Amino acid sequence: MNEDGVRPAAEVTAKEITFSLADLPEVREFAAVQARERGMSEEAVGDFLVALNEVATNAVTHGSAKARLRVRADGSALVVDVHDDGRHWRPDGEPGQTPPPENATSGMGLWVARLLSTDIKVRTGADGTIVSMRFPI
Repeated sequence: MNEDGVRPAAEVTAKEITFSLADLPEVREFAAVQARERGMSEEAVGDFLVALNEVATNAVTHGSAKARLRVRADGSALVVDVHDDGRHWRPDGEPGQTPPPENATSGMGLWVARLLSTDIKVRTGADGTIVSMRFPI
């Protein structure tokens, strides 16, 4: 809320869902609906869902059993925040900057998400971890 007690328009139109590992198919469907309703092209929805799935999967497999997804429009971008309650991760540097080793079978999620989004930020601390990504709409 701003100093007048009014929520910014982006907060009013934000949609949120809480999920666990078993809920990932519903999370993808929820996110796809939100993206399409906000004007994301069909061609872009697939890459958006790959990035989102990587981050959401990380949240409920490495962070905490439950996580939250928040989706909102911000001008010509769709912004998604994935928040888990995991407090033990202390990344060295900016996560997802370095490609995984050639024969890696895991550890690619944030790198893939960084490639598919226009911006990604990772914040971790006492309140857990939040990964925020932006996608054009």
